[in-house]
Amino acid sequence: MVQFRELDVRQILRDGGMPFQLIMDAFAGLDPDEGLKLRAIFEPVPLIRQLEKRGYSHVATRLAEDDWEIDFIPNKPLQHSEPAVAATEAVWPEPVWNLDLTDLAPPEPMERILSRLETMEDGEVLFALLNREPVFLFNELKARGHEWIGNFDSSGKTYRIMIRTTTGDQNNAGA
Repeated sequence: MVQFRELDVRQILRDGGMPFQLIMDAFAGLDPDEGLKLRAIFEPVPLIRQLEKRGYSHVATRLAEDDWEIDFIPNKPLQHSEPAVAATEAVWPEPVWNLDLTDLAPPEPMERILSRLETMEDGEVLFALLNREPVFLFNELKARGHEWIGNFDSSGKTYRIMIRTTTGDQNNAGA
């Protein structure tokens, strides 16, 4: 039987915060047989994908319009806690690039982000501020195999996105 720790990030998200590091820290602190019960205001699909790669299955339950409960269950125990901490740091290191693209009109922000990603090493992270949610960028990132997480700030006017580069055949294709 899996024991669960609980983490509620709903208010952080409502206030425009980005609780990703808090969530990763919670996972790093889990015992091998522990799971995490996460409360959020939406289904965090990129996070779910990330944690599936790290050996967690999940059950997501929508309790209300802006209230989700996601149970993350370890598929198999880790040998000890050190690899979990190292894996967390390796998955989302500090951004090597910080771009403020809020003054640019589409498609220039997407073009600049994709251009910068082509120059980055595998595993590096880019952080960008945009004046709208980059819906078309998401498809390009998915096609290139990159991972991302993002949300609006507390004003609802600036979209923040972190993108982690991943090695793939399309990453190295020249334009």
